[in-house]
Amino acid sequence: MKITDITLDRVRLPLDPPLRAAWDPDPRTVFDATVVRVHTDDGVVGIGSGDTMDGFDAYRHLFVGTDPLAIARHVRAIETCALHGGHYWPLEAALWDLAGKVAGLPVATLFGGTYDAVPAYASFCVLRPPAERAEVAHRVAEEGFRAVKIRVDRDRADEGVAAVAAVREALGTDFAIMVDLNQAWRMAGDVAPATDLAATRRLVRRLADLDVFWVEEPLPYADADGMRTLRADNPGLRIAAGEMQRSFGELLRLLDGDALDVHQPDVVLAAGMSRVRTLAELALLRHRAFTPHSWTNGIGVLANLHVCAGVGGGPYFEFPYDPPDWTPARRDFPLAEPLTVGDDGMLAVPSAPGLGFTLDEEAIARWRVR
Repeated sequence: MKITDITLDRVRLPLDPPLRAAWDPDPRTVFDATVVRVHTDDGVVGIGSGDTMDGFDAYRHLFVGTDPLAIARHVRAIETCALHGGHYWPLEAALWDLAGKVAGLPVATLFGGTYDAVPAYASFCVLRPPAERAEVAHRVAEEGFRAVKIRVDRDRADEGVAAVAAVREALGTDFAIMVDLNQAWRMAGDVAPATDLAATRRLVRRLADLDVFWVEEPLPYADADGMRTLRADNPGLRIAAGEMQRSFGELLRLLDGDALDVHQPDVVLAAGMSRVRTLAELALLRHRAFTPHSWTNGIGVLANLHVCAGVGGGPYFEFPYDPPDWTPARRDFPLAEPLTVGDDGMLAVPSAPGLGFTLDEEAIARWRVR
């Protein structure tokens, strides 16, 4: 089997009303997705998505004509492209989708097959007043979720802590609450500095008093010593990070330095499915948690789900969801069926071969960027 072509469909969904995500400097008026298709001479097509794939045309020739199942080789080639600025991990997801289809197995089975479903947490994105945040949390709890993640803005810390307190009061002590401070990295053009360690220590202590399950990305990636300080300050509260740490070496250093309780690299943004599997298994062997970031579209969510379920990650899996602003219909617009969580709060691994989804070709054609 040989790769005959790799094609990209760039699609863009207008967002009306705009999405006011906590980490965006400006409201988001469109949601972009790039769908990668790996075509073969046997007619099997693998599909992936996640990162933008910008600049890939210059590197397509490195893959066309090769064996699509030589994934270890392709991972190394993608890493050489990354050295020159291109992050093409959606291509690896497409290759694993293809491999699963050839084998007739879900990718999670190829990655170990530990779980066929994982508990999902509703990953919120909008900054809401405390009463409104509690109302949305109560709604998703009624839908089956047993955990949520709340964004807290560094410039609105009191309001953020109040929102966490409102959710804790509304849903009780058995409900898991995570908090994301979004301090490790910035969107393009956002040059505001992160809150210093002293202020972050005070904020994390307040969150610990509310029995938060983990605090995510509280400091820039370079401040591993600060992460360790936060862990020592707050026994019983976990520190999580790594979602956009694009260097596998840096991910290993965070692990080797025992800076984190929860490791979160995203397989279609950070380091790819194969490398993240390695990181995940090392973390689990060292009695640390692995639960990846998954804020792209449904294909990216599934790529992360297959790795997480395959290796036995958890204890929760990120499900981007903050109704009515962010819904499966918006997030998964390239798919024939959006991903949903069961009444039991579990996100099931699709049983179909590969990553287990079907594209909505009409939606692809409608929203394709010309």
